[in-house]
Amino acid sequence: MCSIKLRPTVIVLSISLIIFSCTKDNSNEIIENNGIQINWNNYPDGTYSETQARKDFGNISNWNDLRASIKNGALKISISENSLSSGGIIAKWDIENASSYEISYDILFDSNFEWSKGGKCGFGLQLGDGNTGGDPAWDGNGGSMRMMWYTNSQGRTYLQPYAYYKDQPTEFGDNLGKSYPASGNLKKNEWYNVKIRVPSNTNDKINGRIFMAINNVILIDKEIRWTTNNAKQAINKITFTTFRGGSTDEWKSDVESYVFYDNLSYRILD
Repeated sequence: MCSIKLRPTVIVLSISLIIFSCTKDNSNEIIENNGIQINWNNYPDGTYSETQARKDFGNISNWNDLRASIKNGALKISISENSLSSGGIIAKWDIENASSYEISYDILFDSNFEWSKGGKCGFGLQLGDGNTGGDPAWDGNGGSMRMMWYTNSQGRTYLQPYAYYKDQPTEFGDNLGKSYPASGNLKKNEWYNVKIRVPSNTNDKINGRIFMAINNVILIDKEIRWTTNNAKQAINKITFTTFRGGSTDEWKSDVESYVFYDNLSYRILD
């Protein structure tokens, strides 16, 4: 079982942003530009149900009460043993359509977490049709930006971007050659702050942007063409995924594992 460590509240800085402390009476707070900041400080340890998730997130779909709980003021997601995508959570909810969003959150892998080959984790953003799951975004009607953990053939485990976009080179999400940490291994029982920004492009131009930073280290910040269909260029959903993923047994683990989340915030960028 993970021992949750004390850590500072992540605060998103903006001239137009209202700053909140994690000790507020409510679990979520509205911030400007249709933004939300969520923590789970005021929930008791125990099950975190779909009803509670809808209270915090809105019209979230595909929640799994069996996989979600609260532990020491953080959201705890369990990944069942000998499972792939069905053993965790693959959820999403609607947000106001906009051309640019930022999302930030903290993530911790339990001290007994088994990495196996890797999996999808954390909160992300979808554009248009929100392509994921081996459905390449080559038709220009949608895309997505998420994160995954991965163990390479040399046994090094790290976090990396996982993006679906118009010019992606293969049918599966692109890591764009980036990883965190740049050397060595991802650590268990340690909090990492993840920040993702997705400004969409216009028409068929390569003038969108993909940005990802972990613990204030910028992994990627470059222009990108997410879509080519003007009607499908808005960012419209937040995804929340935690599961072991590919399709073969090397991605599985024979033990149940846990991932913790805290200090989620998202907002429309000016």
